[in-house]
Amino acid sequence: MDMQAALQGLTGGVLIGLSATWLMAALGRIAGISGIAATLVTARPQRENAWRLAFVLGIISGPLLVMLINAQTGAGLGNVAGAAGASGTSASAIIGAPAGGVALMLVAGLLVGIGTGLGSGCTSGHGVCGLARLSPRSLAATLSFLVAAVITVFIVRHVIGGE
Repeated sequence: MDMQAALQGLTGGVLIGLSATWLMAALGRIAGISGIAATLVTARPQRENAWRLAFVLGIISGPLLVMLINAQTGAGLGNVAGAAGASGTSASAIIGAPAGGVALMLVAGLLVGIGTGLGSGCTSGHGVCGLARLSPRSLAATLSFLVAAVITVFIVRHVIGGE
């Protein structure tokens, strides 16, 4: 196993866990990203939108901040930024190009959105927060996510012949 990849995963997991814990402790809310983003665009009292907008902007700005720091330092933060989850100075260096093209990525995003609606939540809400609360419903949802992911990877790699 690549040690840098392991550190990236560990660092990302710790940061996700800390943010979920902070949101629960500070506001009594579950850090379900699909729910936060979806209810941000629906009619809610103004005080509810402030923390939701801050949360979504934080998710978006994290990788952008790492790219900016790397660009300013000439990628001098290679190991430090790598441990934080990104070591490049461009978006493609951080997340890579869409494997199947932009159209497939849009369809996949739409299907994920539909799935989070049908499953009443996403991997962050069920997999991180729900499992931590020992929710049987979240265990069932998370197992469904994992089974669907395994089947999808099998089909893409071995049936269709993708990457």
